[in-house]
Amino acid sequence: MTFKYLKEDLSASLVVFLVAIPLCLGIAVASGAPPLAGLIAGLVGGLVVGSLSGSELSVSGPAAGLTAIVLSAINSLPSYETFLLAVVLAGVFQYLLGLLKAGIIGYYFPTAVIKGMLAAIGLILILKQIPHALGYDEDFEGDQSFFQADEQNTFTEIVQALMHPSPGAIIIVLVALSLLILFEQNFFRGLKIFKIIPPALIAVLSGVGLNRWFGLSFPELELGTKHLVQIPVSETLKGLIGEFKFPDFQQIGNPDIYIIALTIALVASIETLLSIEAADKLDPMKRVSPANRELRAQGIGNLISGLIGGLPITAVIVRSSANISSGGKTKLSAILHGLWIALSVIFLAPLLNYIPLAALAAVLLMVGYKLVKPSLIISMYKKGRDQFLPFSITILAILFTDLLIGISIGMAVGIYYIVKTNFQRSIRMVHQDKTHFLIRLNKNVSFLNKALLLSYFEEIPSGSHVLIDAKRAEFIDNDIKELLNDFVKTVEERQITLTLQGFDHNI
Repeated sequence: MTFKYLKEDLSASLVVFLVAIPLCLGIAVASGAPPLAGLIAGLVGGLVVGSLSGSELSVSGPAAGLTAIVLSAINSLPSYETFLLAVVLAGVFQYLLGLLKAGIIGYYFPTAVIKGMLAAIGLILILKQIPHALGYDEDFEGDQSFFQADEQNTFTEIVQALMHPSPGAIIIVLVALSLLILFEQNFFRGLKIFKIIPPALIAVLSGVGLNRWFGLSFPELELGTKHLVQIPVSETLKGLIGEFKFPDFQQIGNPDIYIIALTIALVASIETLLSIEAADKLDPMKRVSPANRELRAQGIGNLISGLIGGLPITAVIVRSSANISSGGKTKLSAILHGLWIALSVIFLAPLLNYIPLAALAAVLLMVGYKLVKPSLIISMYKKGRDQFLPFSITILAILFTDLLIGISIGMAVGIYYIVKTNFQRSIRMVHQDKTHFLIRLNKNVSFLNKALLLSYFEEIPSGSHVLIDAKRAEFIDNDIKELLNDFVKTVEERQITLTLQGFDHNI
């Protein structure tokens, strides 16, 4: 860890902290866990995983992608303490995955799919924050799924918000957004003050100030408690410690725990690998995070989170994106954000509970826009169909399902185009003129190329001259050889003059 970029990391950590607080609380409530469990996971994700991780910019904490799994586990197990034991075991499994070098999976995500995931997260952030910006806070902060727990979906929630707007929230979000856009201009970006005090913090403070002013001068505009951050407040440190819960190790023989622990470990690992890959794509310095070390760090983080009552942890792209867009440079920003969460739980809860969710929505709207800029879509379109289709299908799939299902669909499309491209590179046919054809076999020609080669043979008209060149082929599958032999038997009938180069005496 380095303090070379202390100013930048300090500034970014405050933004990530402000974004993380409502996300940690929202995900905990949606998971059926105590609100404190989300904050514990957030501080462990920052302090523990941030310290052990090899990723300089990713931020870890409770993830929306695990909400359904956690909710089901808590409801099916005998107690919350039993669930915490499953989290501890999930951490052990994750650490073992890191030792077994399972992190290599993360290197096989196609770039188009990762960029599609980032764009989808940006779009979801914008769509999901619109209701909060309008003062309609029925859906929990951090929800990324299309179908919501309140029986709405992403779009119907926006319709409901438009039907029940809060003028106070709209004023707050417009002022905060205006400040954020203003501070993005070159003149303000060059001011030294913004290297210490992040523009997002000023925007959030403007929301606090406006809401307090509304309370004094325009009570009808003031936002109530349900529209503000709601951190649990304890009168004393002893009372706070009393709210911590610990694993029930007497349930160690319960077989259901191991199934849940393995499920959490696998899903958390996949989401982590996706997130660090995405963070590396956004990193201006283009550093590469060691995937196996990340799994080990996440494993230790989940073990500790479970031991002290927290939710499962993953690397999370929303907080990582906020970190990068706020100028974070090293892992110090993630560690500091964990420290701020810890201090907020102990000392600052009453003050942070004045923050309107509408002000935080403005910050997340800006983060979302930076992830899904029109320039990104245009650049992907210019790269051609094999890049643009996996990119765009990933966006739509994530938008209308959730992160993991959407990524799976995007991966399937991406792999299809990768395989298709490799097929075309393994066998090429060149039309020298209407009656002269060159078919070249390159490198490894497998049975998967059979359909393409057959289509080439069908395309050749009778009376043609055909040269099949295998000098560059390192391997030719038996199925391909059989197809070539079948073609040889037809050339006389089709009056084709055939020349073979680079083959053994038997094809």
